[in-house]
Amino acid sequence: MDITTSTDIMIISGNSHLELANLVARRLGVKPARCAVSYTTNRETSVQISDSVRGKDIYIVQTGSKDVNNNIMELLIMAYACKTSSAKSIVGVIPYLPYSKQCKMRKRGSIVSKLLAKMLCSSGLTHVITMDLHQKEIQGFFECPVDNLRASPFLLQYIQESIPDYRNAVIVARNPGSAKKATSYAERLRLGIAVIHGEQKESDSDMVDGRNSPPPSTSRSRTMDVGVGVPQHPAKEKPPINVVGDVGGRIAIMVDDMIDDVASFVAAAEVLKERGAYKIYVLATHGLLSSDAPRLIEASPIDEVVVTNTIPHEIQKMQCHKIKTVDISILLSEAIRRIHNKESMSYLFKNVTLED
Repeated sequence: MDITTSTDIMIISGNSHLELANLVARRLGVKPARCAVSYTTNRETSVQISDSVRGKDIYIVQTGSKDVNNNIMELLIMAYACKTSSAKSIVGVIPYLPYSKQCKMRKRGSIVSKLLAKMLCSSGLTHVITMDLHQKEIQGFFECPVDNLRASPFLLQYIQESIPDYRNAVIVARNPGSAKKATSYAERLRLGIAVIHGEQKESDSDMVDGRNSPPPSTSRSRTMDVGVGVPQHPAKEKPPINVVGDVGGRIAIMVDDMIDDVASFVAAAEVLKERGAYKIYVLATHGLLSSDAPRLIEASPIDEVVVTNTIPHEIQKMQCHKIKTVDISILLSEAIRRIHNKESMSYLFKNVTLED
């Protein structure tokens, strides 16, 4: 990668992931701008940028970590501060986009990721760089260009270089919904695939909220003469958990876009162990590892959890020796360099398919 030493590029970081911001700045050959993000006594966010941003290309590195709502406010205020200070362009480098799981309408909820996209664009962002969105359709919520980078080349490289005898492995989809991603990995590694079917999915609770009230039994309209009324949607029943594919005597590698609540991964690992898998790996782009995830991983049959550094998880690594990190700062810095130099981004998406 060619290192740029341009003086009109500035890297600004909030408090979410200072280490990643410094890695990106070092690869670009620039120093991070002096920016103080603090909180007042009543927990309001205050941003003070000490360097001039007038006429410069600003790249704000801010990810979604544990303190997600403060991370968002920091990003919004930093972007707006640059906008009102006459910055030439403001690019949000958001490796993990918060609220990306809330991208579908559920009952009387809302599509929060669309609201967040509108807020980010209104704050002054002219471009967004992110990585492995939970749903690729989220790109359509933004009114500015979005580059959704992929971490799969780094994870594929890890499999080939760091998993002994990976040729004896099988790529496992934790549920049928992640089968496409697993197939993509399997085709690139020339490996087989297995799918765990019957895992309990995240579903909406059947609380009494008005949806269970039946329609009126009688109607004066002549078009409603059908005696049965409105047919009820049959409830889903969880089938017994089963592994479709042979994992006996093989290395099982589960792949997903994020690992947050690890209970489902642990349950899947236990089933794979029962079916004869002698080593179990979990690979994911975003390692949120919330709650007591390190303790559950340590006590589980999982041999290794491999995540990228889109989210800081140094504390979790100290609590669990099974968690490994892959550095993706070179991909973010190359994306910034290409955007800044007005070069094509197509090289970073070479051989990328919809399943990746």
